[in-house]
Amino acid sequence: MILNFFLDFILLLSVTLILKRNVKLTKIMFGAFVGGISILLLFFNIDSITLFILKFIISIIMVLATFGYKNLKYTLVNLLYLYMSSIILGGFLYLLNLEFSYKHIGMIFYNNGLSINFIFLCIFSPIILYIYIKQTKTLRYNYSNYYNIEIHINNKHYKYTAYMDSGNVLVDKLTNKKVILIDKRKILFDIKEFRLIPYTGVNGMNMIKVIKVDKIIFDNKDYCDVLVGIMDKISLDGVEVILNRKLLEE
Repeated sequence: MILNFFLDFILLLSVTLILKRNVKLTKIMFGAFVGGISILLLFFNIDSITLFILKFIISIIMVLATFGYKNLKYTLVNLLYLYMSSIILGGFLYLLNLEFSYKHIGMIFYNNGLSINFIFLCIFSPIILYIYIKQTKTLRYNYSNYYNIEIHINNKHYKYTAYMDSGNVLVDKLTNKKVILIDKRKILFDIKEFRLIPYTGVNGMNMIKVIKVDKIIFDNKDYCDVLVGIMDKISLDGVEVILNRKLLEE
């Protein structure tokens, strides 16, 4: 029961941190205690379907005991992240147990007498969930800044995946137009003319090629006062265009 309480505690704590729920530690402990009681179900002769239903009901009670009830969506999101965290933790522990507890010859596995003990679980469970929480927050932040955009030029339009970079505030001083950046390997249109404008990069002052476009569209808005600067390479995952933060100020 102690192990069950410990695992339920770090699962509820993970949900609290991921969703930024403002709950007291005592409520998380109380929710974990409710979950820990579920171990008593193993002492009753219950079929697997009934056991599954009872565990699901207990998980709902855990969520309500920890986070309270505000509305149905709030409760379902809490429950969803509880199960997601549980799947992540359970999957890692199953993999580790398989690696430590079994040897195999070809496709034949056999038990070597080892198993994951309580101390091992106490040490590695928080680490696994910490990595999961950190990666979840990183993904949520990064992918909230991704956009699908259209670049209109010479009466044609081209679609790209763009990223809103807070570091790009480049403005052409001559025309006062914001500059977005495109990976030159992803250019689908013909460049008939361009000019050079200065910009300050990590290596000091440099010059960058910029071209005129009719407009760009992203987030269901048209932007006409934009130039497109050509970069050698954009290294962000799946990103072809870097947007200008000043566009959000309009």
